[in-house]
Amino acid sequence: MPTDLSGQVGNAFSAFFSSALVQLVLYSIVLYLFIVWLAAAYWAFRDMHDRTENPVLPYVASSLIILFTPFLFIFGVLVYKVIRPAERLGEVYERNLAEEALLAEVEAIKTCRGCDRRVEGEWIICPWCRTRLNRVCPNCERLVGLDWTICAWCGKDFERVAAAVPDAAGAAAHAGLGPVSSGQRTGGRIINTKPAAGG
Repeated sequence: MPTDLSGQVGNAFSAFFSSALVQLVLYSIVLYLFIVWLAAAYWAFRDMHDRTENPVLPYVASSLIILFTPFLFIFGVLVYKVIRPAERLGEVYERNLAEEALLAEVEAIKTCRGCDRRVEGEWIICPWCRTRLNRVCPNCERLVGLDWTICAWCGKDFERVAAAVPDAAGAAAHAGLGPVSSGQRTGGRIINTKPAAGG
């Protein structure tokens, strides 16, 4: 009796799986698994390509999914999601831009080098410690930095002015306007500055 029952069950199963409709459904499931398996491998390739600049790692990621076969590839996807880089390259780039913008904003805040207090860019002297912050160009009267060698507004060369002062003094001495050995010229007259002999 049990043999007859098992034989009837086996016949029922073989008749069920030999049905054309059931075989069509089974083939469709297997084909679906293959398509999802290949799609997961391609997804891993694209995802790793967006997360690293290494040209080899995307192929390694897709190979990992393929090695898990169409029936176990879900475990490969889980392993890949654990070991992949946390950020995409675009996210890293945006974060770096945000950090650079914040740093530029901090650097744009001017502080006094004497007392480290916040000062305005148009101030000449720090009102707290009296440290000189800027100077006025003698030519255009605009604010220039203390370390500037030339005015950015009018092109005034500050170093040339300093070098021209000794040259002007030498020219004056050469023209007879400088100190005289026997006297001092004042108002067109020469005043004797040597003491009189015997006096």
